[in-house]
Amino acid sequence: MKKSKWFIILFALLLNTCLKTMNDEKTAINPALKKKLLEIRAQNIHAPDFPADSKWLNTSSPLSLNKLKGKVVLLDFWTYCCINCMHIIPDLKYLEAKYAAEPLLVIGVHSAKFTNEKELENVREAVLRYEIEHPVVLDSDYHLWNAFGVRAWPTLALVDPEGYLIGMFSGEGNRELLDNAIQIVLEIFESENKLDFTPLPLALEKNNQPATLLSYPGKIEADPANNQLIISDSNHNRFLVIDENGHIVETMGSGAIGFKDGNFEEATFNHPQGMARYQGDLLVADTENHAIRRIDFSSRIVETIAGTGEQARQYNLAGPGKQTALNSPWDLYVQGDTCYIAMAGPHQIWALDLKTNQVAPYAGTGREARIDGPRQEAAFAQPSGITGDGENLYIADSEISSIRRIHLKTGKVSTLAGGDLFEFGDRDGVGEKVRLQHPLGVLFHEGILYIADTYNHKIKILNPTTLMTQSFLRRRRGFEDGAEPLFYEPSGLAYLNDHLYITDTNNHLIRKVNLTTKIVTTVTLTGLSKSDQAPTPHALATLPNTASIQLPLQRIQKNANITLAVKFDFPDNYKINADAPFQYLVKYDPDNDLNNIQDGIQKREHPVNPFEILFQTTDATSGGEIVLEMLYYYCEIKNANICLIRSVRFNIPFEVVQNGKTTINLVDTPLN
Repeated sequence: MKKSKWFIILFALLLNTCLKTMNDEKTAINPALKKKLLEIRAQNIHAPDFPADSKWLNTSSPLSLNKLKGKVVLLDFWTYCCINCMHIIPDLKYLEAKYAAEPLLVIGVHSAKFTNEKELENVREAVLRYEIEHPVVLDSDYHLWNAFGVRAWPTLALVDPEGYLIGMFSGEGNRELLDNAIQIVLEIFESENKLDFTPLPLALEKNNQPATLLSYPGKIEADPANNQLIISDSNHNRFLVIDENGHIVETMGSGAIGFKDGNFEEATFNHPQGMARYQGDLLVADTENHAIRRIDFSSRIVETIAGTGEQARQYNLAGPGKQTALNSPWDLYVQGDTCYIAMAGPHQIWALDLKTNQVAPYAGTGREARIDGPRQEAAFAQPSGITGDGENLYIADSEISSIRRIHLKTGKVSTLAGGDLFEFGDRDGVGEKVRLQHPLGVLFHEGILYIADTYNHKIKILNPTTLMTQSFLRRRRGFEDGAEPLFYEPSGLAYLNDHLYITDTNNHLIRKVNLTTKIVTTVTLTGLSKSDQAPTPHALATLPNTASIQLPLQRIQKNANITLAVKFDFPDNYKINADAPFQYLVKYDPDNDLNNIQDGIQKREHPVNPFEILFQTTDATSGGEIVLEMLYYYCEIKNANICLIRSVRFNIPFEVVQNGKTTINLVDTPLN
């Protein structure tokens, strides 16, 4: 019998209330919970299937509920801007690890809030940044969202092994009740011999991602006294200190995910973001450890000064720093002896007294909204950037795509640019007429606010007196230097020596803007010792590939010397980097008799264009396929500091004939 989506919503809410009560009582598997699950299962509400034309990530082929029969499916409705969605990722990873030997499959359903989040490539970057390793389906047109009756991010829907909806859970903090529900469903269907333990083939996006020296850098902080900059290398869980030429002079953090104080080599962080200098030290927002850490450069020691390492679940906590739980601190600004914290998780601004080490909410009720007025009554929405001018704090309030101001003397909160929760876009103008899209960074310098308008891939400027906002560096998503630069979700800003420095997050780069000429260049980082380098593709069993080229059938000569000749078709202003590593890998069926092909990843020290690989066929060689994978760097001719990485795979089917050709010509056009 067909049920309306309103019926589904009603049962979902009833179940959620029931389970939350049981969770509060800290019960394990409860008979009442099992009874409620069976009651809902008895309604025979079949879960809506995925549209046949859906786009997928982390899987080798599209999925359907029919393919997933015999498996417990947990659907996670999320959008990658949402801090609450980020908070449940550890819960999902916990459940995936706990039930790794069971037929549980988590599937992310990405139902985008922002326009920028509807694009496949942008969601792919988010999957990589959040280190998600389960299938993700794009739901940009809200087909699944509406079919399931979802009303908020995040929402999780539990589907039983016969494809029937058995429960829905909204919000954070549901790990235990999800764990209980999954265990009950597994036990019920195992007793009925209805579980399918056959693993599904996954194709993780991370396996196609070349290693980079920086990985999704979040924020950047200037240190004018030492003529240096500090980068939060967020997905490498460390900080780098560089001089203005890009030479790396210090590394803080081992690179491993963890929450450990100690010297620079042994200390660990968890996806840190913002920073602020204080008395020669550096304060850092260790975002996913929900902590504030202090880096002492003189002793080379990292020390936790606020946060317990656990996420706070309340909005009104206050007390000694190390005894008070925090919730996703994203950025910091120091004024005098106070460190102001853009606390993204509870939608508040907090204050840490650096003399007494007391921490407490400073502005915002915890409600996710845009409400101006007295700071104790105001509301924010995922504040992610903070700066100041001595008299005011300025906030990049990302979820309402606005720039907010807090007057430190009066405590009044006002909105300088932008609208409300679902008012976003890309429009210059004055005050509320301005439209931004999820800005993450803001910097005050000489009377002007510079804004990292992240989802518009732009840098904008705001005059806090006239409230005029204008695009400063504008075009579209991508990578390009010069007078008309391209960025990809920039998120951090710093000023040093008449230059604006930008963390170009999804390009894994630091960009540098001459504020006089407005010319953009890319900072080339140098100076890491080999032991400090990020993992490189050298150690991979296969080279990552971002492009795949399929050739038609090639008829090659039997018992002959054969040449694979690769021509690189660069634009006029680019060339191959002959000084950088050039790697390639040739794969073929070992039963196919081909001679002089070296096993494993090979390296050429000084590649040339065209590039040739030689091998031999014999009388015993039969037809098949050769796969050639390559990874190389190519650079601008006029500016050798601007280099890009290219990873490509050629699939070459062939057959052997008496009078075949001896050269297979391949063409790679990396900027096509």
